[in-house]
Amino acid sequence: MKMIFRILLLINLISCVSGTFVVNVAQTSYQAEENHNITLEWTFTTKPDMSITSVNTLCSLFINHNLLVLFHLHDGVEVSESQHQQFSGRVQFDKDVLREGRIRLQLSRLRTEDSGLYLCDVKTDDGFGSETCRLNVIAVDQPEPQRPTASPEPESQGRIGLYVGLGLTAAAVLLVTLCFALRRCFTKSTDNTGNPSSVV
Repeated sequence: MKMIFRILLLINLISCVSGTFVVNVAQTSYQAEENHNITLEWTFTTKPDMSITSVNTLCSLFINHNLLVLFHLHDGVEVSESQHQQFSGRVQFDKDVLREGRIRLQLSRLRTEDSGLYLCDVKTDDGFGSETCRLNVIAVDQPEPQRPTASPEPESQGRIGLYVGLGLTAAAVLLVTLCFALRRCFTKSTDNTGNPSSVV
């Protein structure tokens, strides 16, 4: 079915010899992380009196020599049955911009297998054309388990040692001073009790 439609589009191309018809892509290359959304957009030549029912388009992912249909529009109507199961429920078409000559497709919940070359064929009463763009979906690594708290750096260990040393030195000086003061006090008290005062 998909290949038949593609062949019909190519036959229509040969039979369409009416003016200049151009299909462009908004960006030639897209990059996104998996599970994110992305909007792919193509533009095509249009006229003010163009009818939406004259627009036929087939946008596909070309991968491993196969075409996986991303989006299919026939006579202005979306044909969801043509869509490959890989994209099922993940493609949103903005019909409002079609009259302006734009095909805007939002692909949601990206997967790494969505990476590849996207080809969009467009046919209207004015002609036929196609253009490609590339999408690269990057896998998101699982968050690393939290590492145990690392031991302090050698420099901070040196500082801690310095502070501990200074604290111990201050405590030792205080202890020696206290001992000396108590000894002096004790010695004076002994002198006073050892030399009783004379009584009259």
